[in-house]
Amino acid sequence: MPTMTAQPAHQLLLALQALGGLLEHRGERFEVMVCGGAGLLLLGVLDRPTQDVDLLALLEEGEVVSAAPLPIALASCAEEIALDRGLPEGWLNPGPTSLLDLGLPEGFFHRCQRWDYGGLVVHAVGRLEQIHFKLYAAVDQGPESKHASDLKLLCPSVEELQKAATWCRLQDASDTFAKHLDQAVTWFTQEQGHA
Repeated sequence: MPTMTAQPAHQLLLALQALGGLLEHRGERFEVMVCGGAGLLLLGVLDRPTQDVDLLALLEEGEVVSAAPLPIALASCAEEIALDRGLPEGWLNPGPTSLLDLGLPEGFFHRCQRWDYGGLVVHAVGRLEQIHFKLYAAVDQGPESKHASDLKLLCPSVEELQKAATWCRLQDASDTFAKHLDQAVTWFTQEQGHA
């Protein structure tokens, strides 16, 4: 296994492998659903450093459930890996798990990709879902944000942007959000040369 001298963008992927090994050693097993930058690293879409692994959900007996709070055994092992590898506290976090509240895009689970790391099974959210989530985050944080940059790397089609926008409207029904969302879709459409 590569050591900590690997490229920074890959440190979190190595940390996930180490976490899976530690969980297996302790007789624990968890299935997690990863989105955000770490998910894009797993999918091979980008290679930029990212500070954390965003957990969208846990999978328990085939059911998608909230990742918050993290199960004690998973959180404890993640803390040990952070100390061992010099990662920030909370590097494994359930920050985006609130996205489950209003429903995930249809067919989302079938587009996930799976990696097995001993006691840790990682499902990376698929490209189409990443477009949904990145558009939602980009509307909130603006066209200069890392989310906007990530969305450009995903090269969404007009149809994909429209699907993502429809889902985003379910997350925030305010007029202000709708206005910013329409502006963002127009901007990304132009950026991809679809206008």
